[in-house]
Amino acid sequence: MKAMYDKGIVNKGNPARIIKVMNMALAGQPVKVGFIGGSITAGSLASTKETCYAYRVYSWWIEKFPLSEVSYINAGIGATTSQFGVARVYPDLLQYNPDMVFAEFSVNDSDDDKFQETFEGLISSILSYETSPALLMLNNVEYDSGNNAQRVHNEVGFHYDLPIVSVRDSIYEEIVAGNLEISEITPDNLHPNDYGHELVAGLIINLLEKFYEEASSITDTNVHVTYELPEKPLTFNRYGKSVLRNNLNTEACLEGFSRDLEIKEEWDVFRNGWVGKKKGARISLEVEASLISIQYRKYAKHPAPIAKVTIDQEQDKEIILDGNFDEDWGDCLYLQDIMVAEKAGLHTVDIEIIEEVIGVNFYLASIITA
Repeated sequence: MKAMYDKGIVNKGNPARIIKVMNMALAGQPVKVGFIGGSITAGSLASTKETCYAYRVYSWWIEKFPLSEVSYINAGIGATTSQFGVARVYPDLLQYNPDMVFAEFSVNDSDDDKFQETFEGLISSILSYETSPALLMLNNVEYDSGNNAQRVHNEVGFHYDLPIVSVRDSIYEEIVAGNLEISEITPDNLHPNDYGHELVAGLIINLLEKFYEEASSITDTNVHVTYELPEKPLTFNRYGKSVLRNNLNTEACLEGFSRDLEIKEEWDVFRNGWVGKKKGARISLEVEASLISIQYRKYAKHPAPIAKVTIDQEQDKEIILDGNFDEDWGDCLYLQDIMVAEKAGLHTVDIEIIEEVIGVNFYLASIITA
């Protein structure tokens, strides 16, 4: 098993910040361990929250540092990308001042330039946060195909000299070699079962153990004293200062829309947005941005409402927001780009329902700008 885990170490990176957190914990200081990612991080298909990989890694910290009070922050949200991740990283994770962060979006992002840039936005936002948290990257994988975004993600990780572990380079390779059956670790070729989560956690813990040995050492020769951010980003890094705009922080002109003020369960991602019901209902707001995306609810059950969005009242350039989801696993918190410009400017965004469905709301969750 250890040989498999060792194969999964893509980059040991500069562990200065991790070792600093471990030294804090060894000294009995409290530490906060945070996770951000998609459904696998949220614990999808684990039988309990305690058997998902994130909680297992958190449990390792508790067991390894009995003198420290270790806190747990899980900011995983299913079916979301790093584009949403960078927009929500402060309210969902950084505001709690985590000392150690684990990030995974490799099966949610696509292997392309856009998601390399959004992922760098997430990584740079975490590393440059005022409390200087430590960061470790995880590459999950589609177990039947081996597909993921680790090529573009890991280029970011190497640029920032981060520790990286890969499921594709370890657990997936054992499947290809015939040493593991897919059915042993996942029922849907993507989300791990309890045993699969145990293996993913083991991959991370294997590298943490190596850092623990360094943190426990008295010698000065094997410890990176400092960690410095690179002078320049790898990409344009336009998403690094993304803003998530919802009814908690944004005023909008409402004509037939209303604020969603319902108190919902923590896992419910459809909250703090705006709700429209009738054809002709409109919502309008002004934003300063070069990148604008609309986040809304797509329904697995059809038919669903459809809206259109225009920017700066340019009716000939309207974009359709179709609430009908083309998958059947459940409703989706969908993120759709509506403007990509070279320079930032002040823009008016108008959204209008053009097809209503009785008993089904058009749900605008947020507008994300960068």
